[in-house]
This record gives sequence, structure tokens and C-alpha cells, in this order.
Amino acid sequence: MLTAFSHIIFDLDGVLLDTEPLYTQATQAVVGEFGRTFDWSIKGDMIGRSAMDGARYLKQKLDLPIEAEEYLRRRTPILEGLFETAPEMPGARSLVAGLSARGIPLGLATSSDARQYRIKTSRHDWFAQFQVVVCGDDARLGALKPAPDIFLLTAEELGCAPENCLVFEDSLAGVTAARAAGMQVIAMPDPNMDASRYTQASLVVESLQDFDFSLLGL
Repeated sequence: MLTAFSHIIFDLDGVLLDTEPLYTQATQAVVGEFGRTFDWSIKGDMIGRSAMDGARYLKQKLDLPIEAEEYLRRRTPILEGLFETAPEMPGARSLVAGLSARGIPLGLATSSDARQYRIKTSRHDWFAQFQVVVCGDDARLGALKPAPDIFLLTAEELGCAPENCLVFEDSLAGVTAARAAGMQVIAMPDPNMDASRYTQASLVVESLQDFDFSLLGL
């Protein structure tokens, strides 16, 4: 059961925008050159983390013959081209609009850097409804998810106590980070993920489409 909250913080990838297939496509384009295959047995433990942490994990799991930095250098231009087409997740726009209409202050906490955030959201004017956006390259962050820093900073920017925040997340790293920040979490796992792993979430939903506002007491 959710308890009272005053502010809501959203993750971006896999919650508001359907970018996870784009990450998969770009990653496979790079690792495929070395005869490797990128699948959910690896991706499930990468999503939500910083680009460098994910790259190091990928190099180890696939025994890539290039360093993490070189992998990211090759992947970046592919990703940024794909990001320009990033579609919204079903129900995301209407949920954000509904919360905004109800006067709920909204924040966004993404591990993406500011440049990539701008590319991803360039076709989506409804992101103007967020009062606060904190990106992964913010100099004030000590560590990214699963550390709580990005959620704590977003709450601070929103002017509220962490315990008064509710978070929407899709990744295990994000859920761990939000709980470490002392926040409630609604998890929306990718269909390829085992939902039983989301034991720290306050609530697990399959989609934001036709979201039931009564779940939030609204």
C-alpha cells in the first residue's frame, strides 16, 4: 500500500519514453562486430545504471576485445541518431498531464546526460510539465543509480523531503536507488524482466496506459 506523498519523480527511459529497444539496437550493432550477442540475460542487470558502469559490465560479461571507453565511443553516434525517433511509452503523456492537472509537482531523474536528454525529448513538448529535471552528468551527483544521489537531489530541487516523494521506475537499479533515498516506488518492469525480482517496490504495474489514479489516492 502507498502512503501519503506530495511530489512524484519519474525515471525517463522505459517509463516515459520507449528507448530501451533503441539501446538494445545500438549495443548489438557494436558487439555484433565481434560476434557477440546482447540479450536480456545481460541487459536486465545493466538498465538504470550509468553508461560507464554498464559498459564495464558488458565488456566483462561478453569478454569484449575493446575497452569500455571504446565501446561507448562507437555506440554514441548510433544511439543519438536513434534517440531522435524515441516514442513515448503508452499512457505516459496522459498520466503526466493528469498529475499536473491535479497540482502534483513533478520531477524527472535520469541517468542520461543532458545532451541525450534533450535529443530524446526534442519531439515531446509535454516534458515542459516537469518542474525539475536532473540528468546523470549533473556535477552535484556523487554517484548514479543504484546510489540514491539523483533522487535526493531531485527532491531537494523540488523543495520536498525524500519521504514525501513517490517514484516511477522500470529498472532494478532505479528501484534500489529510490528506496535507498527513503522514497516509495511504483515499478513498471519491462515485459522481458522477471517481475518477482522487484521485491523492494511498493507497487508493481504492467503499464501506464489507462492508469488508475485511485491507486495514488487521487
